[in-house]
Amino acid sequence: MRNILFLIFLCFLISCKQPINQETRIKEDVTFLASDKLEGRQTGTKGEKEAASYIEKRFQELELTPKGTKGFLQPFTFKPKTNPHEAIKFDVNGDGTITGNNVLGFIDNKAENMVIIGAHFDHLGFGGEGSLYRDSIKEIHNGADDNASGVAILLNLAAKLKAKNTKNNYLFMAFSGEEMGLLGSNYFVKNPTVDTQKVSYMINMDMVGRLKKDSALAVYGTGTSPIFKQTLKAHNNRFKLIQQESGVGPSDHTSFYLADIPVLHFFTGQHEDYHKPSDDSEKLNYEGMETISNYIFNIISDLDDNGKLAFRKTKNESEETPRFKVGLGVIPDYMFDGIGMRIDGISEEKPAQKAGLQKGDIVIQLGDSIVVDMMSYMRALSVFEKGNSTKVVVKRGDEEVEKKIQF
Repeated sequence: MRNILFLIFLCFLISCKQPINQETRIKEDVTFLASDKLEGRQTGTKGEKEAASYIEKRFQELELTPKGTKGFLQPFTFKPKTNPHEAIKFDVNGDGTITGNNVLGFIDNKAENMVIIGAHFDHLGFGGEGSLYRDSIKEIHNGADDNASGVAILLNLAAKLKAKNTKNNYLFMAFSGEEMGLLGSNYFVKNPTVDTQKVSYMINMDMVGRLKKDSALAVYGTGTSPIFKQTLKAHNNRFKLIQQESGVGPSDHTSFYLADIPVLHFFTGQHEDYHKPSDDSEKLNYEGMETISNYIFNIISDLDDNGKLAFRKTKNESEETPRFKVGLGVIPDYMFDGIGMRIDGISEEKPAQKAGLQKGDIVIQLGDSIVVDMMSYMRALSVFEKGNSTKVVVKRGDEEVEKKIQF
């Protein structure tokens, strides 16, 4: 009798189990992926493999179907470039090769078309190339925002889409090798494990963990399908959207756009911790991440019965980007939509710091050139060489301040 009563009590407890708080789960995913244990998740390292294993287990929990070449994993082997103008060669043998792993999970709704949802999970390890950390002592770059945040939202969307919006299939992809040049997404597009002719569109999330008080959210690729802009607007009651039409940019959505697939890329902006050891999990806005996840889910839901989306080529702004011989040593605020170029961070011992520029200054003139936006700032900067000096005028509060810059 006691055993029967115990079983009844146990069943009662199970039936009363509270649903998982998704914001809490997002934080748990970020905290693990951005922990010191994973040593910065650099492609080819033990930490990257542990991160891939964690994502694989989360896919299993969510009852996704494996879509890699080895279960959930899609390994790719490459040799790092010594010449920056050479293309990466995959599937090579010999000394100096590195093996990364994409992680792929699938929701099969027996639909005609599919949606790809992606985020890279690799980061910079202990720094090295790509790091903006200037101390001589190596430190782990945990990459909480870049890009444990994107992976956590990817997992959150997988939970939301399970048995929902069944008019599309869904492929969830956690890419490796992004920090080395979009390698994982590039490899997948060249060696797909699904029929990419069936892909309706691709959504990418990279650095989506620092939603600020003004709720500015950048969305790239809005011109890659005619329906995107109206859909983004229809479901936006929270964000200050900053839209870019181009499908080309410094994240994995570019690989899919170049394969003629419509793309949307979400980004909450750069910050002073970008590519530094200080990009840690406690600095993320988890409520904001859940809000972004809900927004993306609503967009996917709206597009569910639209069939395969039309693809449209866009102007490639990167082809117009000037080449630089010098830099100011600042982190631009890419979310700023006012007149000028607002400084979001200052690098130590660089021209901007030495001249006395500050975070929050808005550059409105560099040399003889008036600066009205990011492109005009880059054009103004491109004319200078090392050893040149010039003036820079910034707006600081209500004042205009002039400083001398030595490159």
